[in-house]
Amino acid sequence: MPPTTDRSGDGTSQARLTVTRHPTTDGVHVLALACEIDHTTADTFRQALTPDGGCPRHAVIDFRNVTFMDSSGINVLVAVNNTTRARGGRLRLADVAPPVLDVLHIVGLDDVIPLYPTLSGALAARTAA
Repeated sequence: MPPTTDRSGDGTSQARLTVTRHPTTDGVHVLALACEIDHTTADTFRQALTPDGGCPRHAVIDFRNVTFMDSSGINVLVAVNNTTRARGGRLRLADVAPPVLDVLHIVGLDDVIPLYPTLSGALAARTAA
């Protein structure tokens, strides 16, 4: 079950996005996400991808534990992808769960950002590039 937090004060729980970050030895920033990406969590997602206002040159996002993503998350991905590409870098997505994969297909983002079935595959593609 995803982590939750009571933000409303009225006893209702709202999903909270959790982010685990770690750089690899070759400079790739890996982000593992858990929960949902929507209008309530998009800022957390954006901040995780742009720490200190900067965007990593190479990043891999592990979507294994993301259960939902709406247009808010798509907007973050598009902006970060544009920034990384402008800096000569690459954004890759790994282990995207079927509901999120469907959204990426519908909006055509899977033709813009490379998708990999596993995190190790996405990292290997970076070192092979």
